[in-house]
Amino acid sequence: MSRIVARPLTREGFAPFGDVIDPAGAAHYLINGGQCERYHALATAEAIGPEARVVISVARSQPYALPLALGMVERHPLGSQAFIPLSPRPFLVVVCHDGAAGPVMPQAFITAPGQGINYRRNTWHGVLTPVGAVQDFIIVDRGGAGVNLEEFHFPQSYEIDLPSDFAG
Repeated sequence: MSRIVARPLTREGFAPFGDVIDPAGAAHYLINGGQCERYHALATAEAIGPEARVVISVARSQPYALPLALGMVERHPLGSQAFIPLSPRPFLVVVCHDGAAGPVMPQAFITAPGQGINYRRNTWHGVLTPVGAVQDFIIVDRGGAGVNLEEFHFPQSYEIDLPSDFAG
Protein backbone atom coordinates (compact mmCIF):
# COMPACT_ATOMS: atom_id res chain seq x y z
CA MET A 1 0.00 0.00 0.00
CA SER A 2 1.31 3.42 -0.94
CA ARG A 3 1.18 6.02 1.79
CA ILE A 4 0.03 9.54 0.98
CA VAL A 5 0.54 12.32 3.50
CA ALA A 6 -1.74 15.32 3.15
CA ARG A 7 -0.02 18.65 2.77
CA PRO A 8 -1.40 22.11 3.42
CA LEU A 9 -3.91 23.19 0.79
CA THR A 10 -2.66 26.13 -1.29
CA ARG A 11 -4.02 27.78 -4.42
CA GLU A 12 -0.86 26.91 -6.32
CA GLY A 13 -0.73 23.28 -5.20
CA PHE A 14 -4.38 22.63 -5.98
CA ALA A 15 -4.56 24.67 -9.23
CA PRO A 16 -4.32 21.66 -11.59
CA PHE A 17 -7.44 20.21 -9.92
CA GLY A 18 -9.65 23.20 -9.15
CA ASP A 19 -10.02 26.30 -6.96
CA VAL A 20 -9.40 26.85 -3.26
CA ILE A 21 -12.28 28.86 -1.77
CA ASP A 22 -10.69 31.16 0.81
CA PRO A 23 -11.01 34.95 1.20
CA ALA A 24 -7.43 35.37 2.50
CA GLY A 25 -5.52 37.56 0.05
CA ALA A 26 -8.44 37.81 -2.40
CA ALA A 27 -9.70 41.00 -4.01
CA HIS A 28 -12.76 42.44 -2.31
CA TYR A 29 -15.11 45.40 -2.31
CA LEU A 30 -17.89 46.86 -0.21
CA ILE A 31 -21.59 46.25 -0.94
CA ASN A 32 -24.89 46.91 0.84
CA GLY A 33 -24.06 50.50 1.68
CA GLY A 34 -20.63 49.60 3.08
CA GLN A 35 -22.03 47.10 5.59
CA CYS A 36 -20.78 44.02 3.77
CA GLU A 37 -17.34 43.19 2.38
CA ARG A 38 -17.66 40.83 -0.60
CA TYR A 39 -14.83 38.51 -1.62
CA HIS A 40 -16.12 38.03 -5.15
CA ALA A 41 -15.79 35.10 -7.53
CA LEU A 42 -13.33 32.98 -5.55
CA ALA A 43 -14.17 30.01 -7.78
CA THR A 44 -16.11 29.45 -10.96
CA ALA A 45 -18.37 26.44 -11.26
CA GLU A 46 -18.53 24.82 -14.67
CA ALA A 47 -21.66 25.65 -16.65
CA ILE A 48 -22.70 25.61 -20.28
CA GLY A 49 -24.67 28.13 -22.30
CA PRO A 50 -23.90 31.37 -24.10
CA GLU A 51 -21.51 33.33 -21.86
CA ALA A 52 -23.21 32.06 -18.67
CA ARG A 53 -21.22 30.78 -15.72
CA VAL A 54 -21.82 30.14 -12.04
CA VAL A 55 -19.49 31.87 -9.58
CA ILE A 56 -18.81 31.12 -5.93
CA SER A 57 -17.88 34.00 -3.63
CA VAL A 58 -17.42 34.69 0.09
CA ALA A 59 -19.13 37.67 1.71
CA ARG A 60 -18.17 38.99 5.14
CA SER A 61 -21.24 40.89 6.28
CA GLN A 62 -21.68 43.32 9.15
CA PRO A 63 -24.92 43.13 11.15
CA TYR A 64 -27.43 45.94 10.70
CA ALA A 65 -29.10 47.73 13.61
CA LEU A 66 -32.45 46.19 14.40
CA PRO A 67 -35.20 46.89 13.79
CA LEU A 68 -34.03 47.11 10.16
CA ALA A 69 -35.21 50.09 8.12
CA LEU A 70 -35.88 48.38 4.78
CA GLY A 71 -35.92 50.99 2.02
CA MET A 72 -34.65 48.95 -0.92
CA VAL A 73 -34.85 45.45 -2.35
CA GLU A 74 -33.03 43.93 -5.29
CA ARG A 75 -33.41 41.05 -7.72
CA HIS A 76 -31.34 39.16 -10.25
CA PRO A 77 -33.22 38.51 -13.51
CA LEU A 78 -30.59 36.26 -15.08
CA GLY A 79 -29.88 33.81 -12.29
CA SER A 80 -30.48 32.55 -8.79
CA GLN A 81 -28.41 33.65 -5.79
CA ALA A 82 -27.53 31.43 -2.83
CA PHE A 83 -26.13 32.41 0.59
CA ILE A 84 -24.60 29.67 2.72
CA PRO A 85 -23.37 30.73 6.19
CA LEU A 86 -19.97 29.54 7.30
CA SER A 87 -20.95 29.70 10.97
CA PRO A 88 -23.98 28.36 12.83
CA ARG A 89 -25.51 31.79 13.34
CA PRO A 90 -28.93 32.92 12.14
CA PHE A 91 -29.51 35.70 9.63
CA LEU A 92 -32.50 37.74 8.52
CA VAL A 93 -34.07 37.02 5.11
CA VAL A 94 -36.48 39.51 3.52
CA VAL A 95 -38.37 38.75 0.30
CA CYS A 96 -41.23 40.25 -1.70
CA HIS A 97 -43.64 38.97 -4.33
CA ASP A 98 -43.63 40.90 -7.61
CA GLY A 99 -46.66 43.13 -8.17
CA ALA A 100 -47.85 45.16 -11.16
CA ALA A 101 -45.74 48.18 -10.15
CA GLY A 102 -42.82 46.36 -8.51
CA PRO A 103 -42.33 44.45 -5.28
CA VAL A 104 -45.21 44.27 -2.81
CA MET A 105 -45.37 43.87 0.99
CA PRO A 106 -42.11 42.35 2.27
CA GLN A 107 -42.02 39.10 4.20
CA ALA A 108 -39.23 38.40 6.69
CA PHE A 109 -37.73 35.15 7.93
CA ILE A 110 -35.02 34.35 10.47
CA THR A 111 -32.93 31.33 9.65
CA ALA A 112 -32.12 28.56 12.07
CA PRO A 113 -28.40 28.44 12.84
CA GLY A 114 -26.54 27.07 9.84
CA GLN A 115 -29.41 27.33 7.34
CA GLY A 116 -28.65 28.84 3.94
CA ILE A 117 -31.01 30.11 1.26
CA ASN A 118 -31.19 30.25 -2.54
CA TYR A 119 -33.21 33.06 -4.08
CA ARG A 120 -34.86 31.98 -7.33
CA ARG A 121 -34.16 34.06 -10.41
CA ASN A 122 -36.11 37.35 -10.40
CA THR A 123 -37.02 37.20 -6.67
CA TRP A 124 -37.07 40.55 -4.89
CA HIS A 125 -35.01 40.33 -1.69
CA GLY A 126 -33.35 42.46 0.96
CA VAL A 127 -29.62 42.72 1.48
CA LEU A 128 -27.59 40.17 3.40
CA THR A 129 -28.40 40.74 7.08
CA PRO A 130 -26.57 38.74 9.75
CA VAL A 131 -27.84 39.04 13.30
CA GLY A 132 -25.66 40.19 16.18
CA ALA A 133 -22.16 39.60 14.78
CA VAL A 134 -20.05 39.71 11.63
CA GLN A 135 -20.74 36.60 9.57
CA ASP A 136 -19.13 34.98 6.51
CA PHE A 137 -21.22 33.44 3.73
CA ILE A 138 -20.57 31.47 0.59
CA ILE A 139 -22.41 33.08 -2.32
CA VAL A 140 -23.28 31.08 -5.42
CA ASP A 141 -24.64 33.20 -8.24
CA ARG A 142 -24.42 33.94 -11.94
CA GLY A 143 -21.59 35.65 -13.74
CA GLY A 144 -21.48 36.54 -17.42
CA ALA A 145 -22.85 38.98 -19.95
CA GLY A 146 -25.99 41.00 -19.27
CA VAL A 147 -27.36 43.15 -16.45
CA ASN A 148 -28.21 40.86 -13.53
CA LEU A 149 -29.08 43.39 -10.82
CA GLU A 150 -32.20 45.50 -10.45
CA GLU A 151 -32.94 47.64 -7.39
CA PHE A 152 -36.29 48.98 -6.20
CA HIS A 153 -36.56 51.80 -3.64
CA PHE A 154 -39.79 51.86 -1.66
CA PRO A 155 -41.52 55.25 -1.29
CA GLN A 156 -41.45 54.62 2.49
CA SER A 157 -39.23 52.24 4.44
CA TYR A 158 -40.54 49.16 6.21
CA GLU A 159 -39.39 48.30 9.74
CA ILE A 160 -38.22 44.71 9.98
CA ASP A 161 -37.67 43.26 13.45
CA LEU A 162 -37.03 39.91 15.10
CA PRO A 163 -39.73 38.05 17.07
CA SER A 164 -39.92 39.02 20.74
CA ASP A 165 -38.97 35.48 21.75
CA PHE A 166 -35.88 35.37 19.52
CA ALA A 167 -32.88 34.09 21.44
CA GLY A 168 -30.31 33.90 18.62
